[in-house]
Amino acid sequence: MNNNGITAPRGFLASGVACGLKNNKGKDLAMVVSENLAVAAGIFTTNVVKGHSLLWTKNKIKNGHARAIVINSGCANACLGARGDKDAQDMALYASSLIGCEPDNVMLGSTGVIGFPLDMDKIKKGIKSAFDSLSSQGGARAAEAIMTTDTFPKETSKTIEIDDKTITLGGMCKGSGMIHPNMATMICLITTDAAISQEMLDKALRSVAEKSFNRVSVDGDTSVCDQLVIMANGQGGNTPIISEGSDYEAFVSALLDVSVSLSKMLAKDGEGATKLIEIQVKGCKDIESAHLILNAIAKSPLVKTAFFGQDANWGRIFTAAGYSGADFDPDSVDIYLGDLMVCNNGIGLNFDEEKALEILKKDEIIVTLDFKSGQVNDRIWTCDLSYDYVKINGSYRS
Repeated sequence: MNNNGITAPRGFLASGVACGLKNNKGKDLAMVVSENLAVAAGIFTTNVVKGHSLLWTKNKIKNGHARAIVINSGCANACLGARGDKDAQDMALYASSLIGCEPDNVMLGSTGVIGFPLDMDKIKKGIKSAFDSLSSQGGARAAEAIMTTDTFPKETSKTIEIDDKTITLGGMCKGSGMIHPNMATMICLITTDAAISQEMLDKALRSVAEKSFNRVSVDGDTSVCDQLVIMANGQGGNTPIISEGSDYEAFVSALLDVSVSLSKMLAKDGEGATKLIEIQVKGCKDIESAHLILNAIAKSPLVKTAFFGQDANWGRIFTAAGYSGADFDPDSVDIYLGDLMVCNNGIGLNFDEEKALEILKKDEIIVTLDFKSGQVNDRIWTCDLSYDYVKINGSYRS
């Protein structure tokens, strides 16, 4: 895994520019363009309220192809009625006129404050500037331009062999708050030069999202602009993947690596976070129970504040599992902080507090609950809850 991001695959150009949408004058508009028409697929927020840029992309990606995506930060372009729809359309129209493609092949993303209209004069200047500065080295600038409260750009890439051809996948995402499973996590773009049918690309994306992006929770909130888009332009030259088999499995495995890497960055960069926490459940009787338990623990303020305070209060973890709605036998549960068992068969142990503190001081912590009642194992990534989370969200609009 390396960090060349979305321009690591062949045939993708990107840029990130500042057009004045952000108060801090930072980069706020990204453009990514494939040199040829790419196969595309997407997954979108489950929130009933949806941003206008997202709705444009959700509608147009049904065609199964895309040439480019334009993403702005600093304004969500959401809850604005007909104006928001018109602004989204105008963004795609203007970008397509520069790129030389159909407007329907330009995907969009917007992130930032809800309820404020886009400054289209700034947007169009930004699109022009972004187009003029497109580069095969522009992935990092694009990753920076989509950030909101993120503290670092999130990008990665991976190279594999398929059909004796070198195939590359790259990705970038943004997300720090309003993050919770069921594809309400962030804005993410994944690019690849693999040749693959739209049907198989969509299948791969959905299967991987369930094991990565839908296993991240920062604060339990789900945003209105969150989307995951993948573009495959086929420039890798492999025999097109049109059915399941070894080539498809190799592609899915690489896509999962990229997605997990990005997902862990999202959790690690939760607003005000100081720790990345991976919660593992083992021996659950079914997938639904595992998911309920993981979600309850990951979004519990009591659990998250305990991790911030480096307090080995495992009872909060057990309590969250208990109210999750999952049915299990509490007298069979073991709980571990790292490799330290703190609860055995539902009974608290006289564990080494110093060793527990040593584990909880780390930047990355693994918590394991073993229910010993089935064959299902699962995981979720989350973070601690610090004073800074309140500071950031108490003054988000300013």
